[in-house]
Amino acid sequence: MDAVVKSSPNVPTIKAPAQRPTREEAEAAVKVLVRWAGDDPEREGLRDTPRRVVKAYEEIYGGYTKDAASALRRVFQDVEGYQDMVLVRDITFTSHCEHHMVPFTGRAHIAYLPKKGVVGLSKLARVVDIFARRLQTQEAMNAQIAEAIEDALHPRGLAVMIEAEHMCMAMRGVQKVGSSTVTMQFFGTFKDNPEEQARFLALVRHKG
Repeated sequence: MDAVVKSSPNVPTIKAPAQRPTREEAEAAVKVLVRWAGDDPEREGLRDTPRRVVKAYEEIYGGYTKDAASALRRVFQDVEGYQDMVLVRDITFTSHCEHHMVPFTGRAHIAYLPKKGVVGLSKLARVVDIFARRLQTQEAMNAQIAEAIEDALHPRGLAVMIEAEHMCMAMRGVQKVGSSTVTMQFFGTFKDNPEEQARFLALVRHKG
């Protein structure tokens, strides 16, 4: 049975380290981890691994260098009177658990009821990507996505739902492959009206 967790809106502000390590320091740290794992970082197959890992981290954790507010800055107000739900579902993502630095993968579903305009659909996917490409918990990521969209659009209602499988549960610890976690957060009409919540969930589940 899926776990269901409603995320808290009280998300701590992320502070950048006072001094970011150099690329050389980062590569040296990877060598230390390889040695700690029990292998030789100087053998042929691992000799270039520190460089590759650091380069991969630049992409995997690229969300720290991007701003969700900027991605949502352009709002289209000419929507010819459209007032109903806008839903983008099945936005795939890969993030990394801040506790063990192993992946969790899943899908985000975002719906809102426009008030003063809409954003390009790809912008919602971009916001998911920005927050996914950081060390995360699913609960915090859910709240960050919701608050970024709420702050940018001030919609009449907003719903954000995330479904994910965590490798920290599959690869280590209880080692339960296939279990999934569901988090969700509602604002405005979606929070106050159970019928709108039910309509959102029905549309997310409907694959026809």
